[in-house]
Amino acid sequence: MESQWGDGGSVDLDDTRLEAMAPEPLLTRDYETRPSLVYERLRQRHGPVAPVDLLGVPAWLVLGYREALQVLQDDDGWPKGLENWRARSEGRVPADWPLGPSLEVNHVLIQGGPGYRSLRTAWDVALKPFQDPRHPQAKRLKTAVTAYADELITLVGQAGGTGLADLSAQFSRPLPLMVASHLLGFPGSQGDDALMDMWRVLDAGPDAEPALERLLATLADLAAMKLKTPGDDFPSYLLAAHPELSLEELARELFMLLGMTSDHVGILISNTVVEVISGDGGARASLSAGMVRETMNRVVMRKPPLVNFVPRFAAKDTPLGNYTIRAGDPVWVSSAAAHADPLFADNVASSTTVSTRAHLAWGAGPRQCPARELASTVAAVGVGRLFERFSHLDLALPVDQLPWRSSPFMRGLRSLPVRYELASVPERPSAHDPASEPAGTVLPDPSVRQRSSLWRYLTGLIRAGR
Repeated sequence: MESQWGDGGSVDLDDTRLEAMAPEPLLTRDYETRPSLVYERLRQRHGPVAPVDLLGVPAWLVLGYREALQVLQDDDGWPKGLENWRARSEGRVPADWPLGPSLEVNHVLIQGGPGYRSLRTAWDVALKPFQDPRHPQAKRLKTAVTAYADELITLVGQAGGTGLADLSAQFSRPLPLMVASHLLGFPGSQGDDALMDMWRVLDAGPDAEPALERLLATLADLAAMKLKTPGDDFPSYLLAAHPELSLEELARELFMLLGMTSDHVGILISNTVVEVISGDGGARASLSAGMVRETMNRVVMRKPPLVNFVPRFAAKDTPLGNYTIRAGDPVWVSSAAAHADPLFADNVASSTTVSTRAHLAWGAGPRQCPARELASTVAAVGVGRLFERFSHLDLALPVDQLPWRSSPFMRGLRSLPVRYELASVPERPSAHDPASEPAGTVLPDPSVRQRSSLWRYLTGLIRAGR
């Protein structure tokens, strides 16, 4: 059998079945510290598609940009949905597989089958008010993001006008969680308590399991409240667009929005800050020219937050790269590896001010991330506000010594230590004048915020750093 995907002609395909191979483990110490080297080693050995071992379970990892597009743009040929996974149906996936819990929560990011299309349409409808810049809700959201960013920056400044801070723990991670709480319409400070549990789940520590149980219960309570008393928020809009959703199903969708948006956006903010601080001056110049999104696009080309997408499955035996992928085989597309594919990377000019839009940071095809505009807005406002409020930011560690955390899906900084100097007179946008805010804007109540578990945690970081 021959492949049409070879360079300059056809090549022989390897028909060896995935389960008959002995693939090397992907999630190693090398992957934790230098994933690009792991991707390149796999590419040299196998070509654009490689067999890998994911914590004891074999899978195909797509490394090539062209092959990634082939999979992502063909939802029929490469569907999502764990029901399509042959090894799982045959009982060959261990019940205690570490990645099982995150893939078993059947929300819009994971789901396949006939119910997906109506759910995705409902998501698009529910998110539109927050993503359409002409809509009052989008304007209110931008005002709220700015207010949350200012709250966090002001809290950092309580340690002094100059000093050391961890911008990951004190800004990049809490900001998108606070915005997600705003989107979900949590009453009072209840959302902040849920955010702390979301943090525990994302960090996958010893208290992650009870935190997940509490979080899902809290989200189910919130869903019940929105069903009884709808508001101008995402869960109410999603219910209106998809009234057949059960409370359990709605809670799963809210969990996906809270977790995926917060981690993705937090990493994007941190990575963009590092790009600007450690760049050669071009990044700072672009930021000064109001081109924050262009800077972010360059960042996700080299360091996408979502490095590997959730699995898809071959609908039938299909040639991909140098292998035949059997029906039901799991296929993981790596955006990070695809961006480094020489066939793609060599055609992207790194020096240009205007970046390519061909990156895969938000996916591609019909299942491209539904919240990509929302996430980009939150990150852009957050980064912009940082460099408006701080007159000076410098890394407190050499860029090659910054600590990274890697997971099967995400890659981001564990911490972002910086030396800072606050502007002597903090700039305040005119939107903070209540008379100029969009009608219906509800800004944070500092007295309520200061009683929350999130705020006590952030205040504790300030005290510990003194």
